[in-house]
Parts: sequence; C-alpha cells; structure tokens
Amino acid sequence: MNLVIVESPAKCKTIGNYLGSDYLVESSIGHIRDLSIKGKGGFGVDIKNNFAPEYVILKDKVDIVEKLKKLALTADHVYLATDPDREGEAISWHLKEVLEVPNKKISRIVFNEITKGAILKAISNDRDIDMNLVHSQESRRILDRIIGFRLSSLLQQKIGSKSAGRVQSVALKLVVDREKEIQAFKSDEYWDITAYLLKETPNNQYHLRAKLVNYHDQKINITNEGDAKKVINELGDDFKVTNIVKKTRNRSSKPPFITSTLQQDAGAKYNYNAKRVMGIAQKLYEGVELGNERVGLITYMRTDSIRLSDEFVSKAKKFIIDNYGEGYYKGIKKTTKTKNVQDAHEAIRPTDISRTPESIKKYLSLEDYKIYSLIYNRAVASLMSDAVVEDTKVDIENNGYIFNVNGEVTTYDGFLKIYEETSIEVPTDDDIELLPQLEIGELLTKEDIKMEQKFTLPPYRYTEARLIKKMEELGIGRPSTYALTMETLRLRAYATMDHKAFVPTTQGILTSEQLDLFFSSIINVEYTAQMENKLDLIAEGKAIWFEEIAKFYDQFAPLVENARDNMVKIYPKMTDEFCPECGCPLVIRRGPFGEFTACSDYPHCKYIKKKPKVEPKKTGVICPVCGEGELVERINARGRTKGAIFYACDRYPKCKTTFSGIPNGEKCEVCGGLMVTMPDGSVRCGNEKCKTIIALKKALLKKD
Repeated sequence: MNLVIVESPAKCKTIGNYLGSDYLVESSIGHIRDLSIKGKGGFGVDIKNNFAPEYVILKDKVDIVEKLKKLALTADHVYLATDPDREGEAISWHLKEVLEVPNKKISRIVFNEITKGAILKAISNDRDIDMNLVHSQESRRILDRIIGFRLSSLLQQKIGSKSAGRVQSVALKLVVDREKEIQAFKSDEYWDITAYLLKETPNNQYHLRAKLVNYHDQKINITNEGDAKKVINELGDDFKVTNIVKKTRNRSSKPPFITSTLQQDAGAKYNYNAKRVMGIAQKLYEGVELGNERVGLITYMRTDSIRLSDEFVSKAKKFIIDNYGEGYYKGIKKTTKTKNVQDAHEAIRPTDISRTPESIKKYLSLEDYKIYSLIYNRAVASLMSDAVVEDTKVDIENNGYIFNVNGEVTTYDGFLKIYEETSIEVPTDDDIELLPQLEIGELLTKEDIKMEQKFTLPPYRYTEARLIKKMEELGIGRPSTYALTMETLRLRAYATMDHKAFVPTTQGILTSEQLDLFFSSIINVEYTAQMENKLDLIAEGKAIWFEEIAKFYDQFAPLVENARDNMVKIYPKMTDEFCPECGCPLVIRRGPFGEFTACSDYPHCKYIKKKPKVEPKKTGVICPVCGEGELVERINARGRTKGAIFYACDRYPKCKTTFSGIPNGEKCEVCGGLMVTMPDGSVRCGNEKCKTIIALKKALLKKD
C-alpha cells in the first residue's frame, strides 16, 4: 500500500478515485508545524545562530500527525502531494521531518491540476524536496513573525492598534495616502455643452449627442455659467459635418487568468471579494461531483504565470476551429516576461477543454458556474484572433464652435465571441455611439442645446480589485497573500468599505502615520518589493536565506528601539472619573472591539465601566415567526458586517428570528420565503440563500 498525503481533505476523494486500491490518500489539513514562541522576542528562532528556526507541532494537528506516522510506518512508499508552490513545498518538508521515514521510502510529487493523467505523471516523476523553495518560505515566515510580533506589540502598547505586517502595512499606506490625496484635492468648476442633433433618412431617425470641444481650432474650457450661456447664445441653428475620421484597430484578447486578474475580473463582474473568489476557485480545483465522477475542473489557482501547456493549447486549437472556424484561432501571443513570475506554474485554465460551462452547469452552484465560466472563457479567448474595431470621429461646426461625436463598430468579433473583460478603471464621460452614415458638408437638425455644471473629481478610492492591481504593479505580496491582505485591513478595523471602496478609519490613519514616522525605511513600497525579489533569489538558490534575514534584522532592530523610546503613547487615556470599587482613577483603554473605560489599577482591580444600554428602535411589526414579539432595528457590532442594520425579535433569546429587512407580508414567488423591505427601500426575499429582488423602490413609486 502506498500513502499519498495532500493538504486538503477535499482532494482525497478526487485523487483516491484516480489511483485505485493500491493507494491510500490522506490529508494533513494544511500546515502541521509552525515556529514556536520561544527565544528572544518570542520569534521561535535563534538569532545568534543564523536565525535557526525552532518548530512545534500545532496543537490541533497532534492527532493527525500521529495517524500519518502510523500509516507511513506500514506504507510501501509515501508520496508528499501538497500544493505546487513554496508553501506546499514547506508543508511537504515538515511532513518528511515528522514522519521519520527513510529517504528511499518518501518523495515529493507535484501536479498543477487534479486529473488522472496529471496525478499518474506526477507519481512517475517524483523527486526530492526542493530545499531552496523551503528556505524561501521559511524566510518569509520568519520575517513576518519578527515584523508582526515586534510591530504589533509596539503599536498595541503605544496607540492601541491591533497589528502590523510586512505586506499589510504597505497596503494600508496605499489606502491612507490615497485618502489624503482625496482630502487635499481642490475641485475646479467647469461646464459641458452638449448639442442634441437629428439626422433623418427616409426610413429612420437618428438622435446624436455632440459635445463641444473647440472654438476656432483652440480647445475650449468653460469655467462658469456666464461663459456657458454666452456660448449658447452665439450658436445658430445650422450644425454642419466638417470632418469624418475613421480608423480601424485590432483589439487583442487578454492573457489567461493569474490569481490577481481573476480576483479583479470577478470583483468587477460579480462584486465578489478576493476571499470569496479564492474559496470558489479552491473548490473547483480540488474537485466537483459531475454525475458519477469527481473531477478537478481548473488548474492550481495561486499562480502569477500566464503560461499554458502545449497539450492544452493543442486541444484548445482544435476546439476553437471546430466550433468557431479556422479564422478564430490565433494561438499564443508573445508577452514580455514579468519580474518575479514563477514560470514552473501555469495560468489558471480549465483542465478539460471539452467541459464547457454550459455542459456542466447543472452540476454547479451559481457562483461556481460564474467563476468557472470566467476561467474557461478567458483561457480559450486568450488563444483566439483579435477583434477588429472601426472607430469614427465626427466634427460638427456651428459658428466656429466644434462639436465631437465618437462612434465605434465591431466589424469582426474574434475573441469577443466568448469573452469581454470588465474594466476596473474609473468610467469616463466619453460617450460612444452607434453612428448613421454621415457625409462631409451635411447639415443636421438642432433638437436641443444643454449646458451642465460639473466639477473635477479627486482620485478614486481603491476597491479591492484596484488595490490588488496596484499591489501587483508595485511587486508587493504574492498570489497567496492578496485575499488575506484585503480581509486583514477590514478585520483590524483599519478600513471600512464604502461603495465597494476602502476608506481608512481614524485608527488606520493613525497606524499608518506612526509606521511612516518611525519605520519609513522598511515599511514602504520599494523595500517591500525588494524583499520579494530577495525571497525569489532564495527560491532559485541565488541567495543565502539567513544572510538576507540578518541584513533585515540589523536594520529593523534599532528602528524598534527608537520607536519604543519616542513614539507617543496614546493609551491609556486618563479620565476625571474614579473607580467605584477601589477609588483609583479610571482610564480609557483600547481593546479588540474599540475603546472601553476601566480601572487604572488593573490587574489588581478588574473593574470595567459598562456602556449605557441603547434601546433598539421599534418597527411596530409583529414577529412573523413567534407571533408575540415585535421586530426591532439593531446594528451589528462585530465581524465583516459591523455597522450593518438588521431586524430581530425583541423576545431574544427565546425567539432568535432575524431579518436583513422588515417583512412586508408578501411571499417570495421563487422559494416561498417572506419578502422584506430593506433600509434603502428595495424589496427582496428574506431568505439569504434566495437572491430574488424587486428593484422598484417604494419611495420612488410614491414619488411618481
């Protein structure tokens, strides 16, 4: 019997089906060991002995390790099949260290997709542990431990912040710096003038919108209402077409997804956050039940390479030609290799080109289907021919004033037949219209002239997609860190979300400013990107891991000591109140859930002042479940939905009924659940698993 050890229990069944009865597939359920909290600073490393790490088995993995030890002892061979990245390599090394199996009986196997062919090929090409990859992961972990422990402890003591991190703190700085740009931005007034024009043909009428851009070949800038009215008064009724410029351009498809672009596109299309996207992709990778078989639908989803295997390209070529025609196939597009890319990986792609999204839709949940469709269509589209677009720009003159109309027509769809990328960029005011046939010298009928006051806008805040894109451009973090970084900013209360964008909290701004004041030489974009490069060099065997950590520590340690001596201590804050139990002054401290008032003589006195109870707002609606209590409005105090309004029965805990809105007495036509009116006036099903929404708002109906 051969033993195969993977990270995730979900993989066991999928891989077990492929390998048969001669193989037993077990899971380590992620990491089994971590750095201890011994030694100087609790880092779990011997600083004076080349930062030698000391590992301990995680408490919740003791039984798992014992089980794997017993199985490994009787196995003919042990295959370590953890994920194909540095983290997975490290987990395999930790397993090898604790299983105590002779070297000839244990080996590492790597596969980029969970399919029968890939698994069997991996077993036939087993290898030793790559210690360069392990040292790279160890270095990252040690760096994060040192920075996290020292900075987090310092910030907690001085300003009441919860944590700091090598990547997290730089991401926070990006968010805070953008907010400061927005606050410092001075808006300028300007006015747009739009001509609404009509072209009539025997069979149709075309309504065009033309925007004023020039006056006698000079760009016009209207900054006040008076000037806008003056322009309108100078316009006549004759609008003449004076110039038509048509340009044909090719529009190329994007490369297949890497981790960051998948997160960005899914965020833009479906408003899924990075954590949710990666959870769905993980499930698709590990295996999904398709009737009588369980298969992995996509390749490994943590990657920064856009490479596609020759086998996939060959099969995709035949698929494209058979389904769309020979003209639709273009093949691999030449790209410039991006720094830090791990080319041993592939891009995220379907494992089988014949499994189209529609053919397996009945086996997938809606969110699984959406993400699989994105991945499938993007991979196939990356090999398809360019779309051909004809751009048209029309100049229309009136008394020396030039108006513009822009049009766009796709003359050949190419890759657009199956995939259209959703932009995460800020939309512009440029209108693209479908234009009729126009001739130079032709007169158009004026329908209306309108002027509109506008103001220049500050830079837009970072959405998750924009922040991930920015981090990727700057070389900060890695595919496996993006989702966690986004989540940490929220969980640490350093930022909240407003219209899907990060807004730094007061505590987030304070944290970033203090880090910038005392640690600007290492908590910055350039240093963090350089550190990622050093980790890559370690992975390639071109740098010695403990020497790179020593260089960092020699620079970091004095900064910590300086900050410990000179950073202003904000907490605890003295109050003019006294403890009712011991008479000592009361102080304001900061805890996991914000500020609280307590005795200054802690831990000898553990008095904590209770916050005044806020009575919930009554709605006058009887609870539809128990029929006795009344629904009241409450505000969530914790978690990801902190600050969100919800409605609950006032008989809690006897009745635990909750709704996201107020039940209006109607039933959902889809699931039969109660329809509720949300705080914004929209009506939707109160069953969170049902997505039925009535878009019309009562307020609007009343207004009409």
